[in-house]
Amino acid sequence: MLVRPFKEPVYITRPILPDLQEVSAKLKEVWASGWLTNNGPQHNILEKELLKVLKVSGLSLFNNGTIALIVACQSLSLSGEVITTPFTFPATPHVLTWNGIKPVFCDIDPVTMNIDADRIESRITPLTTAILAVHVFGTPCNVQKIQEIADRHGLKVMYDAAHAFGVEIDGEGIGNFGDISMFSFHATKLFHTAEGGALTFKDKNLKQRIDLLKNFGIKNEDEVAMPGINGKMNELQAVLGLVVLEYVEEERKKRKVLLDVYTECLKGVEGITVFKNSSNVRDSYQYFVIRIDEKAFGASRDKVYSEFKKYNVFTRKYFYPLCSDYLCYRQLPSSSPASLPVAHKVVREVLSMPFYGGLRADDVQNICAILKNLGK
Repeated sequence: MLVRPFKEPVYITRPILPDLQEVSAKLKEVWASGWLTNNGPQHNILEKELLKVLKVSGLSLFNNGTIALIVACQSLSLSGEVITTPFTFPATPHVLTWNGIKPVFCDIDPVTMNIDADRIESRITPLTTAILAVHVFGTPCNVQKIQEIADRHGLKVMYDAAHAFGVEIDGEGIGNFGDISMFSFHATKLFHTAEGGALTFKDKNLKQRIDLLKNFGIKNEDEVAMPGINGKMNELQAVLGLVVLEYVEEERKKRKVLLDVYTECLKGVEGITVFKNSSNVRDSYQYFVIRIDEKAFGASRDKVYSEFKKYNVFTRKYFYPLCSDYLCYRQLPSSSPASLPVAHKVVREVLSMPFYGGLRADDVQNICAILKNLGK
């Protein structure tokens, strides 16, 4: 196949942008109500819809996923130390720090790239109160083993499910595992509200506490029950979410086609690894990620990343650098590279490729041809 640069930039993702007329029609309902925020009608409708879509029993909407995760820590009254992964977005350890909690980094699984459940117990101390695991790129963590460890040691379990919208294990929504899961509805995500997020949980008693915490702790006109924060999703975000939700399944179908094209084109390419979820997992189709073995492929991940730009293709070294290498965390004992060998290997290999419904199959074929041309 002829290798050619793209005329227009090709990025790793593009948000679903619904027909403006559909959004406008829905906004008329907001204008008619005069209700812009504070638990409005659109907010409540979206909550109910997402309960069904995510197949969870409890859900609370937020203005963004980071605030949601901060509140999750507060809702579970976490303190001391929380075990987490260094291979994640900055928000994951940052929410712990904002809650006065010390992040303790644990190495990752060499295949799934999630926190290595076999290494968690070695990180537990008398100060440990929880495990904060991440479903990296929408791949489920070893939820059963993590729960067994938590139960054995009396720990809470939180999941950062930012990449895992619509993921299911054997038909069960991923938001049902652990004590709380956080979903991000940022514009880069499959389902989005421009900015936004949600917490899901099985304990119905958590709903009242979480809703108080995200609204300054205000219980009624005369009573503030606890110190809270402003994490409410407004009606404009909710409207966009309700319209975007109608497009999600079609977007999933388009991304499935592209995933198959990528997989077929890269089959047998030495030094390129494509991860595939287990057959019992419903994929999020959030990202398409490859790993590049420099020696076998003939070029490093960083070289591929840079060379792609010459062809107007913009990939992402996701998640680089490791959180444990940030200036604010590198002094932690758990940040020692000697304790995180797999994470340090993986972070030099991973590359997120362009993956969104607006791409055509021949676009993906051209991207793969460029990639192959950069190897041996």
